[in-house]
Amino acid sequence: MGGVTDSGLAPLPATDRPEVAARLRDALLAASFTADGLLDLLGAPAYAALARSETVPALRATRGDTPLETLVRLFLLQQPAPHARVAAVLPVEEALEGGWLLRVGGDEVAATVDVRPYGGPGGEDWFIVSDLGCAVGGAGGIGRRDEAVVLGVGGASMTLAGITVRTPVASALDLGTGSGIQALHASQHATRVTATDVNPRALHITALTLALSGAPAADLREGSLFEPVRNDETFDLIVSNPPFVISPGARLTYRDGGMGGDDLCRSLVQQAGERLNEGGFAQFLANWQHVAGEDWQDRLRSWVPRGCDAWIVQREVQDITQYAELWLRDAGDHRGDPAEYQARYDAWLDEFEARKVKAIGFGWITLRRTGAAEPSVTVEEWPHPVEQPLGEAIRAHFDRLDFLREYDDAALLEGHFRLVAEVVQEQVGLPGAEDPEHVVLRQHRGMRRATKVDTIGAGFAGVCDGTLSAGRILDAIAQLVGEDPVLLRDRTPAQIRLLVEQGFLEPVV
Repeated sequence: MGGVTDSGLAPLPATDRPEVAARLRDALLAASFTADGLLDLLGAPAYAALARSETVPALRATRGDTPLETLVRLFLLQQPAPHARVAAVLPVEEALEGGWLLRVGGDEVAATVDVRPYGGPGGEDWFIVSDLGCAVGGAGGIGRRDEAVVLGVGGASMTLAGITVRTPVASALDLGTGSGIQALHASQHATRVTATDVNPRALHITALTLALSGAPAADLREGSLFEPVRNDETFDLIVSNPPFVISPGARLTYRDGGMGGDDLCRSLVQQAGERLNEGGFAQFLANWQHVAGEDWQDRLRSWVPRGCDAWIVQREVQDITQYAELWLRDAGDHRGDPAEYQARYDAWLDEFEARKVKAIGFGWITLRRTGAAEPSVTVEEWPHPVEQPLGEAIRAHFDRLDFLREYDDAALLEGHFRLVAEVVQEQVGLPGAEDPEHVVLRQHRGMRRATKVDTIGAGFAGVCDGTLSAGRILDAIAQLVGEDPVLLRDRTPAQIRLLVEQGFLEPVV
């Protein structure tokens, strides 16, 4: 497949020359054009500024003519460079022939795409390809109105990559692949990766990302959501950072779903269940409406398909004015004609008012296909800081659900538990008081949860080292505090279940 040309967008490098991508990759690595190399060259402030689409600090830091400075200015800052200088670093003629570079001016060359180093979870040196000027994806005010523009890696992409369960699987599906970051991650632990996108330009760029990163090619299919997937196809992992923005119309392919309200996200979640193999995970980022007179948690529970456990976490809520302003700025509308901006703003508010929407939530949705008679659905709000990556913590959450389903209270008391590492106890009360008003257990890893417990719960958790059964620990506590051990055994299992479910205690099998 040769270069792709879309109205208003530059032609893309060819994907039918893998040897060119391989030699280009070798040259980039030889010049230390990597995430670590950039940090060393630019320094932390300029490196962080690039993630905000601010280029001035990086321009100031690359005034020399070293190979790495040349590559940064060429591929990250979109500055033309003398042909001779580039030829000293890259196989320039092959790059020109393959469409990675083009001739400009007198004797200069320029990049046709943004190429951004990206460090993989195992220290891999990867490269994310995107359209020029669009390396930072998501609500960053890129100011590009081209319908088919393909963005690079933004905060949402990084979040999804971090929460994805990374167990080895036979098959993975990346819906709405964009620049290919999720497909790239999946290629490390999935035997077969399928990636779909309604935008053919995105599929082309995904192929470039994979080739330049030295990753296996994916099965690339054009179409919306599950449309390109055969009816008999199922997967062990489905991931999607979909065009979840709730907007009037569908102006921008990379962000606007084109369905009314939050119907796109709802449809994606509801259709995923039948596409999962037993035990398989589907993980999405999504927006959802907070509708007047309707409980938002009940709304999301109604999305969960039959036969699936679900864990839905709301990370942020914005009122409709904040939300409209965020995405109007993303499209660059605030820099255009004030009357046009006001008209667009009005259209967003009209849409929300017609649907009785008061706010918009953002968060993560994880499904797991289960054969359990009564699947578990947890919907919660957790806007507090977490520790990424969370994939292992999310997998462990569902493992604990299986454990709690299998153990009734009697079996729970026979079980052995261990306090998870880096859990601390805090006592809260008035200064000088003899006893605390309440005790808080706090995690310093994963979700970083905090939960209130009574003194019995705190004492129980503190003793859990996997040696004694829960029942024997409670009997010892009852003797210590002078309580009836039978009554204590009756009332404590609910608290033990909560501590296990939230990840403070782990079963010792």
